Amino acid sequence: MQSARPFIEKEIHPTLIVNSYFKALEYINGIVSSMAKELKPEEMSTIVESCISTKFSTKWGKHLAGLALDAIKKITVVKEGGRKEIDIKRYARVEKIPGGTLDESVVLDGVILNKDVTDAQMSRKIVNPRIVLLDCNLEYKKGESMTNMEFTKEEDFKTALRMEEMEVKKMCEHIIRVKADIVLTEKGISDIAQHFLLKHNIAAIRRIRKTDNNRLARCTGATIANRPEELQETDVGTMCGLFEVKLIGDEYFAYFVKCKDPKACSIILRGGSKDVLNEMERNLQDALSVAKNVSMNPRLLPGGGAVEMEISARLEDYSKTLKGPA
Repeated sequence: MQSARPFIEKEIHPTLIVNSYFKALEYINGIVSSMAKELKPEEMSTIVESCISTKFSTKWGKHLAGLALDAIKKITVVKEGGRKEIDIKRYARVEKIPGGTLDESVVLDGVILNKDVTDAQMSRKIVNPRIVLLDCNLEYKKGESMTNMEFTKEEDFKTALRMEEMEVKKMCEHIIRVKADIVLTEKGISDIAQHFLLKHNIAAIRRIRKTDNNRLARCTGATIANRPEELQETDVGTMCGLFEVKLIGDEYFAYFVKCKDPKACSIILRGGSKDVLNEMERNLQDALSVAKNVSMNPRLLPGGGAVEMEISARLEDYSKTLKGPA
C-alpha cells in the first residue's frame, strides 16, 4: 500500500495499479518456477529432519522424519488431473501408548482402535476378515417421545421381552446374511445382539468414534451403513489382511492391519511417559505438515533471501521494458 501511494497521488486509477500488481505477480511466478529445483526422495527426508532439528525430539529426528513421510505416502490420494489430496487431520491419527522407546514407534498399514470385543468368547484374531461398519444401534429402539406399555396379564411382560428379542434378532440376521466376521458400530450393542452374533462367530466392537469409522472405511473398503437392513455384499470390507486384539500395558487395542492400498493410517508413538509422548506428538505434527507441503509440490527454492533479491533485480529490469503507466 505504501508503494502504491505515489501512484494514487498522481491520480492513476486504482484498477490500473491493481492490474499492474497482478502482472508483476504473474512474472514472479515465472521466475520462481525457473529457479525451483526438483527434489529427490532422499532430499525430502533431509528437509523434514531440519524442521525437527531444533526441537525436543532432535535425537530421533531421522526416525520421526521417516514416520512422517511414510504416513503421508499412505494417505495421499491422487485425483483427476494429477491433483494430490492429503488430509492429515482426518486420515492420519496418532495413538500414544506409554511404555517402550520412540524407536518402537511405527506407521501401521491400517488402523488401531483403543477397543476390545464386547464378549470375551468372541474371536480376537481373524485373518482376511469380512468387516461391516454401522452407525446405528444394535438394540431394541426405544420411543423418542413418552412411551407407555400397559400390562394387564401375567404373560404380557414375557411377550414384550419376546418381541424385543425378535426385533434384535432381525437386525442381526441382516449382518449374518452378508457373512460378516466383524461388526463395528458407533452406537451400542445389546446383550441379546451379542448372543446372536456370537452364535455365528461374529466379533463385535461398539461405540467407536466417527473419525475412526471413516478411517476404517478407507482402509478396508467397507461402506458405513445407516441400518442393518440396507447392508449389501458391496458394503462389506474385504481389504483388511488381519484383525487382532492385543493387550498393551493395561489396555486392549484392536489392530486392523495388512490392508491392501490403505488410504488412512495410524501412527503408534511409544515413550516413557505421557508428557514425553505429548511433546513427541507436537513434534511429529510439525514433521507431518512439512512432509505434506513437500509431497504436494516436491520442488525447492534457494534460501537466505537469495530468491527475494533475484526477484527484485529482475522486476526492476522488467519494469524498464514496459511502456505507459502499467
